[in-house]
Amino acid sequence: MSELKLKVIELQTSETYSLRIAVLRNNTPTSDPKYAEDSKPGTIHLGIYDADKNLIGTSTWVLNPWQNDINAQAIQLRGMAVAKNLQGTGLGALLLSAGVIHAEKLKAKYIWAKARDSALNFYLRHDFAAVGDGFTEGITQMPHHLVVRELKI
Repeated sequence: MSELKLKVIELQTSETYSLRIAVLRNNTPTSDPKYAEDSKPGTIHLGIYDADKNLIGTSTWVLNPWQNDINAQAIQLRGMAVAKNLQGTGLGALLLSAGVIHAEKLKAKYIWAKARDSALNFYLRHDFAAVGDGFTEGITQMPHHLVVRELKI
């Protein structure tokens, strides 16, 4: 992966669907890759394509208040997905870095997400903190934790 010049670009919503299905809907009760916030004003989708023009990473960034400080600008990270064979190679960190830059441009104080427990350590390594007790997310029926990262604004 390090030899390739990978670039994070903005995507159309529909470009995220195949990777969301393959990664985020695998072994869940639904195969629907759509989020209600996909077309919400201010939402952007980021992605990384490989040299063969395959989408190998995606994330969605939504203007949504953080529950513990609803008066501050906040961005919700949704749909973070990296192709299964490339997880652990730094693609998630690239997507996260681009999303942080986006959040900083919007003067967001927080980035937050509902993180799958299987990915919780990724978020903790990238300056997020787990908040509250774990829960089973309704759509995927998988264990999650809320995570939040406070930005310097």
